[in-house]
Amino acid sequence: MTTVLDAIVAGVREDLAVRAERVSLDDLERAISQIPGAIDAEERLRADGLSLIAEVKRASPSKGALADIPDPASLARTYADAGATAISVLTEQRRFGGSLDDLDAVRAAVSIPVLRKDFMVTDYQLWEARAHGADIILLIVASLTDDELVRMHTLAQDLGMTALVEVHDEGETQRAVDAGARVIGVNARNLKTFEIHPDTFSRLVPLIPPGIVTVAESGIRGAEDAAMYAAQGAQAVLVGETLVRGTDPATTVRDIIAAGAGSRA
Repeated sequence: MTTVLDAIVAGVREDLAVRAERVSLDDLERAISQIPGAIDAEERLRADGLSLIAEVKRASPSKGALADIPDPASLARTYADAGATAISVLTEQRRFGGSLDDLDAVRAAVSIPVLRKDFMVTDYQLWEARAHGADIILLIVASLTDDELVRMHTLAQDLGMTALVEVHDEGETQRAVDAGARVIGVNARNLKTFEIHPDTFSRLVPLIPPGIVTVAESGIRGAEDAAMYAAQGAQAVLVGETLVRGTDPATTVRDIIAAGAGSRA
């Protein structure tokens, strides 16, 4: 049976084929050679306190339209000025309303690490991400084979980027560890039902060896949830919907960081 994840990945592959026809790998390599190297995002995520990856997110498959964001660069600057460690930019267009243009705009606006958040299914997308200035890429274990995961994780490192390896259950967590992941994101959202299970992080974090950066993802509604995850051992949280739907994202960013600072396990 085809899942929503399967449908999203199929759309990603279709759109990718169009871009790859227009921009060759040689073109991407030339672009990379002409821009500064990637920022070491892993090192920054290891800083004391709770790091926040703040997201520019217009829509989601589970909630539909979330926010009208006419100026992603301005929103990203608001996040950065309030103390966010990194900015996540959705570039998947069909279900999330994002684009590489958003990534370009955010990269030009901030000096902190930028995550290209998309469904990465081919090496080309990693070269593409770096060519557009990404410092971090997302690898979703559920959408990759073991060989793909290892190869793409190695390529990300070769390109100087940090790979945020996303897991949802015990098996995926072990696969991420076996692939050599240095940063693991535990997503509380079930990709089949889209339901949020807040206990997912506490259940999986004991399976992640010391030394690996842990990131809590999805369903973080504000400072109280951030403090809870920090107390359970999260070194960072990734927050999107709460920020883009709120009326004062700067205050929410500061509140999340402050709440997490005193709660780290």
